[in-house]
Amino acid sequence: MSRFAADRRVIYWEEPEAALPDCDPALGVRTCAESGVIVVTPSLPESLDEAGREAALKSLLDGFLAGEQGPFVRWYYTPMMLPFSRHVASAATVYDCMDELANFRFAPPQLLDLERELIAAADVVFTGGYSLYEAKKDRHPNIHPFPSSVDRAHFAQARAMDAIPDDQAPIGRPRLGFYGVIDERMDLELIAAVADAHPEWSIVMVGPVVKIDEADLPLRANIHYVGGKSYDELPVYLGGWDVALMPFAINESTKFISPTKTPEYLAGGRPVVSTPITDVIRHYSDLEAVFIADGQAAFIEACEKALALSRTEGDWLGQVDAKLANLSWDITYARMAGLVREAVKVPTAGPNIVKAHNKKTYDYLVVGAGFAGSVLAERLASQHDARVLVIDKRPHIAGNAYDHLDEAGVLIHQYGPHIFHANSDEIVDYLSQFTEWRPYEHRVLAEVRDQLVPIPINRTTLNQLFDLDLQTDEEAAAYLASRAEPVAEIKTSEDVVISAVGRELYELFFQGYTRKQWGIDPSGLDKAVTARIPTRTNTDDRYFGDKHQIMPKNGYTAMFNRMLEHPNIDVLLSTDYKDIISEVDAGHIIFTGPIDEYFDFRYGKLPYRSLRFEHKILDEEQFQPVAVVNYPDPQVPYTRITEYKHLTGQQHSKTSITYEYPSAEGDPYYPIPRAENQDLFKKYEALADATPNVTFVGRLATYRYYNMDQVVGQALATFRRIDAKRSADAAASAGTVWTEAAE
Repeated sequence: MSRFAADRRVIYWEEPEAALPDCDPALGVRTCAESGVIVVTPSLPESLDEAGREAALKSLLDGFLAGEQGPFVRWYYTPMMLPFSRHVASAATVYDCMDELANFRFAPPQLLDLERELIAAADVVFTGGYSLYEAKKDRHPNIHPFPSSVDRAHFAQARAMDAIPDDQAPIGRPRLGFYGVIDERMDLELIAAVADAHPEWSIVMVGPVVKIDEADLPLRANIHYVGGKSYDELPVYLGGWDVALMPFAINESTKFISPTKTPEYLAGGRPVVSTPITDVIRHYSDLEAVFIADGQAAFIEACEKALALSRTEGDWLGQVDAKLANLSWDITYARMAGLVREAVKVPTAGPNIVKAHNKKTYDYLVVGAGFAGSVLAERLASQHDARVLVIDKRPHIAGNAYDHLDEAGVLIHQYGPHIFHANSDEIVDYLSQFTEWRPYEHRVLAEVRDQLVPIPINRTTLNQLFDLDLQTDEEAAAYLASRAEPVAEIKTSEDVVISAVGRELYELFFQGYTRKQWGIDPSGLDKAVTARIPTRTNTDDRYFGDKHQIMPKNGYTAMFNRMLEHPNIDVLLSTDYKDIISEVDAGHIIFTGPIDEYFDFRYGKLPYRSLRFEHKILDEEQFQPVAVVNYPDPQVPYTRITEYKHLTGQQHSKTSITYEYPSAEGDPYYPIPRAENQDLFKKYEALADATPNVTFVGRLATYRYYNMDQVVGQALATFRRIDAKRSADAAASAGTVWTEAAE
């Protein structure tokens, strides 16, 4: 709100407080000296019933707004403010949902009904984190997640804090601390267990006790409750701790929280120990300094490890700084402001939310945080010292390669298996700057006639399926040749397979699978689709034959994090470029999204095939013998099942699998390879070629199916062209200056 107040008059209406005895309803008004936000606090007699309180608040609000110039943007943090303000004429209504308030203790019974009314009235809805967004995303067409940012400079003071608060100075070390509201979200038994397990530790609890009886707080000689503190004081207390705690209970009130204190603790340079809060796992579990522990014994052990880490000078602080480098309240404000301005019903009458002079300037705006966008952002920042803003519609980086720990702690690929293979040393050398690798040779089985047989078809497949004893490559080649059917002219995917292996193998392995995958019979698809899948006469059961067959040791997301950690790169997620374009002044756009979308589908939509993923956690160590099993049978609704531990090498008592269902609806994954679709793409390509200061790169922008290594190669080649043009422009500019000087 302080950022909005730099340009607009912001009135912050607080919850009412109790009036002094015998006093009528009144307003307290003050202006924050630093921000200019006007804070209005009503005071009401305690004798008023609900109807009386609502009438009094409505009267106070109308009286105050009579001196203000509207229309207004109504911005709600709680639905409980709606009854006395729903009548206020507004240019737009914002519901900024920071918590699932209905799950909190003593939540008013009317809260859910009021929230339904508020969501229906809202023009735009913000949620305080991704878990809350996922819970509410189907309830409003214009809803956007905003996980907590952090004032890094403010909390970084804790790293070199000399001041010692009077009430913390006598407390012995090591100190493990928590700050925040102490309420029903705290696991009080867990706090007691930590104190009992290590009486030599001091546990400092900073914050007010709310909605629970203070008599229920665990009392130990080494637990210290020091009360609530101001925002300015928090780094002072944090600076005196060795480890920061988030001992949240796992219950309905914490199901959707996205604790602001996570990045604050980390900015202060303290390792963090948390119970398994979903958004903490989602955003921070990849950091060495963040320990996620479920249960008392595991939490105590995690505290021991965090304390040991706090006494080292390893790379963990560097990892923290890289993670936090892309968190910016300025970018959050710019995006919110853009969304609010879009929501204003009458732009000429509504407030000018962001002034032009507040635009943030970048050399490049990169649309898409997948391979193409991230590689180019890294190259431009590191090689040209360019300022780059990377945005993505999704709430994460890494595009379709995004991986993360699921609820069981198993590393999974959110969008299906991504297996890295390449023949180019240049591409592998480039990516090796950002990851270590583990060797992995991919093997796939297909369930055919109640057997699991290798795919691509090889000699083992033939022997197993047809009860043969082919001993040599020559015998296998002769057998396939005997089954092959001549095709006069190979035009389609069906022609490719039938001419190579015959109709029976085509129907067993390809026809049903391809129909499911593409929604089209192979006879209607370009020959390139099945030409990518080899048929072998030897017993090599590897799916790929590339020189490099490897997987990022710590996963793809970790690799992307390192790629984008350059200080010149800002990252903004859950953002459509149309929402941010008017807030950013960028010299050049690199667009990796769908090319037809960029041009507002001028010639119609390019056809894509999509996928739907069903992720499951199983209480067993291994589900299937290889990472991927294909299901060509057209009666089986999914095309394949993936088990990720084969890919990652992770050891875990449980396993996670994904069923993959092709779909005509959803995110665009595969361009459908048909001649008429290429003709349509060519029209968009001509538009792209004629569009200055925009570079189109990547799968969706060039309407081609690329493997990951090919996208990296395309991005590196694009950078070389940008680099060459930059050098040529510099040379031409230098030549012009020399000529003028000579004259």
